[in-house]
Amino acid sequence: MTELPLTPGPPENPPPPSVVVLGRFQPFHRGHAYMLEFADSWRVKNMPNASLVVAVGSSNRPENLRNPWTHSERSEMIYRWLESSSIRDSPIIIPIPDIDDPPNWVSHAELYHGGPGVFVSSDSHSIELYSNSNWPVVEIPMEERDRLEGWRVRETARMMSTIDDLRAVSEVLSPTIPESVISLMTENGYLRRLAFLGEGGEPVG
Repeated sequence: MTELPLTPGPPENPPPPSVVVLGRFQPFHRGHAYMLEFADSWRVKNMPNASLVVAVGSSNRPENLRNPWTHSERSEMIYRWLESSSIRDSPIIIPIPDIDDPPNWVSHAELYHGGPGVFVSSDSHSIELYSNSNWPVVEIPMEERDRLEGWRVRETARMMSTIDDLRAVSEVLSPTIPESVISLMTENGYLRRLAFLGEGGEPVG
């Protein structure tokens, strides 16, 4: 197995203890929007002096249908959505490379997003990793998780990637992807890219 490059490197000064959410955001969808709004609402009520940190994972994965967009493009999706969101204090967005070593993931991620604050997530695997590393955890109750699974959202986007009718594209994608993100994806060719990755569909399940 080819070793993944650790790019980008960790910041010289990671954030102080914060409210941290983690995702791949491939692409940023309505489930992610709910997660960020939930985490920020919890932060305002419980840790108002702390920052909300959005950790963008898999920053070092090569481009393929599972990872079509760079960490910079995914951060751009989040920033675009934030412009019309209810979140008033700008989150800190930090890319984190994968290491394919789950037991050491949290200590690796702490170099980027800082040491134990509070981890907010709906993902049971991530919750377990952070809990085992002595992070306080807030679990997000998620509805419609099946509909908002990343691979389902990507496959729907891939089916629309060659359609030039922007109204039709928006009609199909807007139930799962915020309109502001759809606009960004169509304006910058992020959606069209899916038509040329050529791996075939992602496995169901």
